[in-house]
Amino acid sequence: MEDMILMQNVWKAYPNGVMALNGVDLSVKQGEFVYVVGQSGAGKSTFIKMIFRELKPTKGKIFINHKNIATLKDRQVPYFRRKIGVVFQDFRLLPKMTVYENVAFALEVIEEHPRLIKKRVMEVLDLVGLKHKMRSFPDQLSGGEQQRVSIARSICNRPPVLIADEPTGNLDPETSWQIMDVFTRINDQGTTIVMATHNREIVNKLKHRVIALEGGMIVRDEEEGDYGYEA
Repeated sequence: MEDMILMQNVWKAYPNGVMALNGVDLSVKQGEFVYVVGQSGAGKSTFIKMIFRELKPTKGKIFINHKNIATLKDRQVPYFRRKIGVVFQDFRLLPKMTVYENVAFALEVIEEHPRLIKKRVMEVLDLVGLKHKMRSFPDQLSGGEQQRVSIARSICNRPPVLIADEPTGNLDPETSWQIMDVFTRINDQGTTIVMATHNREIVNKLKHRVIALEGGMIVRDEEEGDYGYEA
């Protein structure tokens, strides 16, 4: 399988002197599902933000689908992000738009044809089990439903990579498993998923590759690994 994400000697130093990543080398293949784990301050958030170019490395190369995003000019970043799905802990839905409108908006901004928008929105809402909520507004949804809308929005443009930053962090255990079922279905369709998480139970029961960070370095990289930290 081809590399979907490739990091070569990636370093990140913040202005306050904190070294968040220390010479990270990593390859994630097309279609993989990868957990990124580690205690607070280990570098997980920096690692995730590097992949969708919210942060630039101090040193090193980051290739996403063969493109070195470390060298992108600022004006190129929005176009790059259209090809990356990102799911956050806090949903980030537009409160005055319906479920349908929130998902469709991601396609409208890239000026897709209205007929294609309607078809694709209905497909992804079906995938996440929310076609029956398409006319609802975010404040009429549960937390789990809002997160599923967020996921639908992130994949409506068929991105080859989906980045999830603590996507179950604000959800109860039962709802978290429902969200993971959605991620599994997306991964089964061939999308590469990288998920930062503190959820030990999910990592230990739903086996995937585990990358553990400590002090900005990869200290463990295991196929079908465990969470590996004390609660």
